[in-house]
Amino acid sequence: MFLQKTLRQRVSVSGHGLHSGAPCKLTFVPAPPRSGVHFVRADLPGRPSVKVLAENVTATGYATTLSCPEFSIATVEHCLSALSALRIDNLIVELDGPEIPIVDGSSKSFLDAILSVGLIEQDQPRQYCSIVEPIYFSEGEKQAYVLPYQGLRVSVTIDFPHPAIGRQKLDLDINEVSFAREVAPARTFGFVKDLESLQKQGLARGGGLHNAIGLDDHGILNPEGLRFPDEFVRHKALDALGDLVTLGMPLMGHLVLYKAGHDIMNKLVRKIQSSPSCTRVVEWGTDLAELQRVRAGV
Repeated sequence: MFLQKTLRQRVSVSGHGLHSGAPCKLTFVPAPPRSGVHFVRADLPGRPSVKVLAENVTATGYATTLSCPEFSIATVEHCLSALSALRIDNLIVELDGPEIPIVDGSSKSFLDAILSVGLIEQDQPRQYCSIVEPIYFSEGEKQAYVLPYQGLRVSVTIDFPHPAIGRQKLDLDINEVSFAREVAPARTFGFVKDLESLQKQGLARGGGLHNAIGLDDHGILNPEGLRFPDEFVRHKALDALGDLVTLGMPLMGHLVLYKAGHDIMNKLVRKIQSSPSCTRVVEWGTDLAELQRVRAGV
């Protein structure tokens, strides 16, 4: 809780790319204190990298994409979600090609890989972005805001005009145990008509019922059914936690979302970064007493 963390040793996750359908591998690599989280293309000359920050997000349609001059990498939120829940401060996410393994469409494989090698504390205190005044962003009926909270909590509401989804809400304190049990196994979902359109464009060639919940106009196509009755909203919470990593440090606050996707999350994170009067950068333990005084208005 007090010190920054990274992985104890390297660990890999293999699978297939969502868009190409080709085999690919991701390797989590320990990184030094205060370095942050970076994606690195190990297969390209010079091993170019992009830091996981909101300013490097270049697309938010269907997934979050990070870019630097040498490459772009999409659908980063599933692996980043595990980092958010485990409070991993410093990490290199090494790629062997242009895509991240989609595995089963959830965060479980990434979480399991990290937990299999364990985490190690580093010799620098962790810094949190603590919310001391509410920050709000909305576009039409889509809403996102953060409130002061001693920890990390998410409240997510979705509302889809589909008989298998409808209105769902999840309200959860996020820690390693709650994330592993309630969020990490939740799979992404999509509509058959959208998948067919994407595949005609040469995209989503690796997508199917083995790595997503598929829906037609009437119901769920997966023969095994759902992992949770409200798996859809749980996956939206998973996505949001992944997008939170682009803040550059762990959030201490209560995130509330209504019909908000990757685009709204990116805009909210940018607003948090540009609202110094509503936030405090604190080191847990060192600055906790001062933070409590700020919140109390003393």
